Amino acid sequence: HGTPTSRALQEALMALEGPQCAGVGLAPSVLSASSTTLLAVLKAGDHVLVCDNVYRPSRNFCNGMLARYGVEIGYFDPLIGGRIADLFKPNTRAVLVEAPGSQSLEMPDVPAIAAVAHARGALVIDDNTWATPLYHRSLDQGVDISLQAATKYIGGHSDIMFGTISANAKAWPVVAEAIRLLGVCAGPDDVFLALRGLRTLAVRLTRHHQSGLELARWLATRPEVLKV
Repeated sequence: HGTPTSRALQEALMALEGPQCAGVGLAPSVLSASSTTLLAVLKAGDHVLVCDNVYRPSRNFCNGMLARYGVEIGYFDPLIGGRIADLFKPNTRAVLVEAPGSQSLEMPDVPAIAAVAHARGALVIDDNTWATPLYHRSLDQGVDISLQAATKYIGGHSDIMFGTISANAKAWPVVAEAIRLLGVCAGPDDVFLALRGLRTLAVRLTRHHQSGLELARWLATRPEVLKV
């Protein structure tokens, strides 16, 4: 159920996520965070829509365990926007997006997708690893549950595996129940290291941003590079 150290990290992450955040769960990886969330909100006979650029292990979980337990999965173009309404079924219970997406980094129209999903009673889940709440407060954009691979930017020092689940008031009770029932937790040493990394998150992301732009602009000048 947690320790003073894990509660300190949860409180810090809630502040980072913004006023829409009602609770944060800590997991040993983002795959654990994603699978716990999907198990929390779906049951046999449900349908879930998943962006086609989803993190590959999450896709494997959907096609493997979720499908085996009777959940129907549909994949969609991450740039579909409000046209996602055409893909909804009477049993669609959730939409999983990534903003931006893994590898190819498309940025979906999260508010448009959320509006369609909520009008049909579905929850919206966002893997917000690449942007982090510093650059994209997804809960403010209509997302109900926001995931992060804290292994990457929050940890920041290549020495932990970590995942987070942040949810609004509507979704947090069902997520919190799944966390308890499944026994999902993060080790105290990793929690301590995540707290350490969180202190320099803004400084590191600013440098990542600057370095990425500098590299992209340099590549754009190279004759051997066709397109950036």
